[in-house]
Amino acid sequence: MIELRGITKTFNAGTVNEVQALREVSIDLKDGQFVTVIGTNGSGKSTLLSMMAGTILPDTGTIILAGKDVTRKKDFQRARYISRVFQNPFMGTAPDMTIAENLLLAHLRGERHYPRIGLSTERLRFFKDRIQELEMGLEGRLDTIIGSLSGGQRQAVSLLMATIREPKVLLLDEHTAALDPKSAAQILRLTRMFVERGRLTTLMVTHSMQQAIELGDRMIMMHQGRIIDDIPKKEKGRLTADDLLGKFADLRKTEKLTDEIIEQLRREYL
Repeated sequence: MIELRGITKTFNAGTVNEVQALREVSIDLKDGQFVTVIGTNGSGKSTLLSMMAGTILPDTGTIILAGKDVTRKKDFQRARYISRVFQNPFMGTAPDMTIAENLLLAHLRGERHYPRIGLSTERLRFFKDRIQELEMGLEGRLDTIIGSLSGGQRQAVSLLMATIREPKVLLLDEHTAALDPKSAAQILRLTRMFVERGRLTTLMVTHSMQQAIELGDRMIMMHQGRIIDDIPKKEKGRLTADDLLGKFADLRKTEKLTDEIIEQLRREYL
């Protein structure tokens, strides 16, 4: 469904603040796959999502979406096919508009020529049925300004907005990290339901190793702009959070050893 080939991205190139965010990253998400992504801080996880969404364009490499090269196409040109839910519940919605108006904008996203915009009785009934699935009592509050909702409620509406048109690719950027445990559990339940029902090709970045293990059918580990492991469902099902911590601990030991060897060579030959 979406494929990245040899993607590189460097920020502030040629300066003291240069950061190599992605280094020759290649990944292929098949139709209907649900992939979780974990990694160390600054490993390139969010940059990877932004690259897929089109908010950041690569320095080198190719991005193929549903068989078409979209490498140089920006986010608004991919909006018809790709939806994203952010970590911050207050992103991705229009705070001064009602729930119904936000759902309408999401329902019309990606249209080249907007049809007549209006909240017809039929549309309101459709939105009410869909928002009732959230089980948050919002079906009778479609005229409520969305900015007045709690973080958990707003994130649930954001998730519904992202999936209401069943996009070809759904990107979830640590979308439960800012929520309390109860709200996070509700959002994960809805995530499972929407993804499974629509068989949505999904990439979910998470700070939770337990979430990475329990959700999806494949897991990717990233570090310093590279994919260091790609774990299929069968193997993932045998892992524990301690196993993943062990993998990262081994990686840090290896890096420390490498740094020591480089320093030793520098002292001897420079």
